[in-house]
Amino acid sequence: MTSWEIIHKASEFIAEEMGVMLKRSAMSPNIRERMDHSCAITDVEGNIIAQAEHIPVHLGSFSIGVKNTLNLIGEIEESDMVILNDPYISGTHLNDVMVLAPVYYNGKLIGYVVNKAHHVDVGGPMPGSLNPYATTIYEEGFVIPPVRLMRKGQINNEIINIIKHNFKVPEVSIGDLNAQISGNLNGIARIKQMFDKYGYENVLNAWKISMEYGKKLALSEISKWGKGVGEDEDYLEIGDELKKIRLKVKIDQNGVYANFAGTDTQIEGPLNAVYGVTFSAISFVIRSLIGKDIPTNEGFYSLINVDAPKGTIVNPNKPAAVGGGNVETSQRIADVTFKALSHLIDVPAAGSGTMMNIMMGGIYRGKYWAYYETIGGGTGARPNKEGVSAVQVNMTNTLNTPIEIAERYYPIMFTTYRIREGSGGDGKYKGGDGIIRAFKILEKTRLSIIAERFKIAPWGLKGGRNGKPARVTIIRVDGRKEKIPSKFSTILNKGDEVIIETPGGGGYYGKG
Repeated sequence: MTSWEIIHKASEFIAEEMGVMLKRSAMSPNIRERMDHSCAITDVEGNIIAQAEHIPVHLGSFSIGVKNTLNLIGEIEESDMVILNDPYISGTHLNDVMVLAPVYYNGKLIGYVVNKAHHVDVGGPMPGSLNPYATTIYEEGFVIPPVRLMRKGQINNEIINIIKHNFKVPEVSIGDLNAQISGNLNGIARIKQMFDKYGYENVLNAWKISMEYGKKLALSEISKWGKGVGEDEDYLEIGDELKKIRLKVKIDQNGVYANFAGTDTQIEGPLNAVYGVTFSAISFVIRSLIGKDIPTNEGFYSLINVDAPKGTIVNPNKPAAVGGGNVETSQRIADVTFKALSHLIDVPAAGSGTMMNIMMGGIYRGKYWAYYETIGGGTGARPNKEGVSAVQVNMTNTLNTPIEIAERYYPIMFTTYRIREGSGGDGKYKGGDGIIRAFKILEKTRLSIIAERFKIAPWGLKGGRNGKPARVTIIRVDGRKEKIPSKFSTILNKGDEVIIETPGGGGYYGKG
């Protein structure tokens, strides 16, 4: 291994260690148990040097969000940190609070450390701050533009007070924010140690080489797919309507070009996806289809060119609501990218296609509580292998919240948690099965759901059958059964039971 590779690997491990620090320091089960956070290191221009193997929708957006932030806020002084959650700048949605810090070495700016963590509630009218009825971001939660969270190493208490008075579970949010600060401080210390060990010029040169190598290796792998154009479409379920996402993907000797011309215009609802999400989803698919272990840095990202027309579902104009775009439309963009590429190369069938977002909250033991969960499903069958059952699919690789933890902190009692057998699509290779997760409520609670694939099932490929679509049922305490739609909010009373059935992946039959 050459010296630049050692420095490159050291940088990746620093990003991983930042994530470990963040996870272990966090207050919320969403971060501490589900690991809904991501960390990265950039150079002085905001180019991604190294990132941890965290959340796909966060990681691709760093390439967009850091540069947007630096363009708006300018140079950040040593020992300062910047906080923001404005999706139109940071590149995801309001729940993903981003904290950016500069790294100085002997008085010289050498780069930045950055993390995102999904805060379980950032204000707004609905528990969990994902509002199925939102038409603008102002109905989703509290918007933080890029501002100084720390100045000269000291916490800016004015910002903390604003958060305390706008986030619905402030003690949890402040705990998670402290964990994000700790993660960045750890990254800064480790990067300085690396510069001490290998030398200023050597590290900067290694970073440059690693980006060039990442680009060269990724391009070499993509070139094996051959040149060509694939085009297809998939749909989002908006009330009684279907909204189209159309994509044309071109592969040539210079990289990947994704064009969303023909995609429907932005909607008055929460499923618009900001550009950072769209870029992340395309990047995830390309990275997944590259079989080799390649550096996922700016060299790789530079090969991804995305043309997403302004004012569409995949690049809306502010202040369109975007909370569900990050978690649901990102999945559909990944699906349609796989589908378009299926005309050029072998790809898997569609996975579950939804994060199945469950948000709950209310008053319990005299305090407000907020709960957020995404529930996995089945992956699509592959050209030579069956899909995987009961996992988080595509744009999220979070874990579940353990039942013991959820029942300890929240007025919830789980009644079922098992694989939804037979939900994967049939074929020579079968799609993975989804999940059945059910619970009863022990106190009056507001439940909101933002999900997809209730009407349009995950598609099979090459003659494989579709997976089963999602279904959510509420059994009221008096025995009444209610089948609810994919975007919904209601009040649950003590004893009501919610049964969630997530989709299975599509099947794959074979060539032909």
